[in-house]
Amino acid sequence: MPDYNEPAGSAAKEAVAKEAAVKGGAAGGSAAGGDIAAGTSQDESLETWIITGLSGAGKTNAIRAFEDWDFLCIDNLPPALLTETVAMIRAAGTISRLALGVDIRSQALFDGLMPALADLEKQEGSPPNILFLDADAQTLLQRFKETRRRHPLSSEGELVDILRSERARLEVMREKASVIIDTSNLKPKDLVEILEQRVNSGERKYRFKIHIISFGYKYGVPMDADLLMDVRFLPNPHYIDEMRELTGQDAPVRDYVMGYEVSHEFFRQFYSLLIYLIPKYTEEGKTSLVVGIGCTGGRHRSVALAEKLHVSLIEAGYSAAIHHRDKGR
Repeated sequence: MPDYNEPAGSAAKEAVAKEAAVKGGAAGGSAAGGDIAAGTSQDESLETWIITGLSGAGKTNAIRAFEDWDFLCIDNLPPALLTETVAMIRAAGTISRLALGVDIRSQALFDGLMPALADLEKQEGSPPNILFLDADAQTLLQRFKETRRRHPLSSEGELVDILRSERARLEVMREKASVIIDTSNLKPKDLVEILEQRVNSGERKYRFKIHIISFGYKYGVPMDADLLMDVRFLPNPHYIDEMRELTGQDAPVRDYVMGYEVSHEFFRQFYSLLIYLIPKYTEEGKTSLVVGIGCTGGRHRSVALAEKLHVSLIEAGYSAAIHHRDKGR
């Protein structure tokens, strides 16, 4: 059964926001399923989203997706802390994307949400983006029944009445939402895909992380690699005295390795395969890919190819990082 129900949750993670500060030293909703332009005129230095909606509608899955897109996510935040939290994160100066989960779990404190949003809009100069997750009553009842989770307001009566009351209390938030998604017939994967289209479109290519590791087979393969490429068939600079102590980051070694047609043809085909695979992986929900490129000692050929791949991916607009595990051995 998909995990659509939110955890019971304690008080909001105010300490998380404070830790982030220390480390740093869209109005107008629409009917569910309609096309709604995401984004507001907020300062581009901090993109802020409020994630809210009915209990059991999928907020936990949404927050996980936002985390994958490099948002700092703080869930179950009491509304009274909205302006203080946003101001704190903005002051940190190192965080550009913020998502705050605010919903009925704060119980009586939730009634302060509208004044808090007004204060936040006054502070920021524009309203925050609001994502509202909805679902029909029958679906919510079924989800609570199958997961055997308690509704945050379960002490107030029968579940069907609680859901009706919660919907009424959240109606004003639904009306203010930038994006409304009805999850009644959605699996978690479907929800993430819709969020990609309506919240994170334009960022998908850049938020997918590619980690490139060069390594030497004599020291073992990297255990976290998703793809492994063995380049031991390429010409080896190790046997040329003046190159033995150099690495694939040095021009003579790089030029030697890439000076052969087999090297160019291999890179062309490997790069084409990788570019083909990346969107396939993202469609399956992957947010990162670890590519291992190995030669015998991890000093010459694998380093040169990894460097070339890293540069090519960056130039193509992808988010890529590189690590030469065995270069110094």
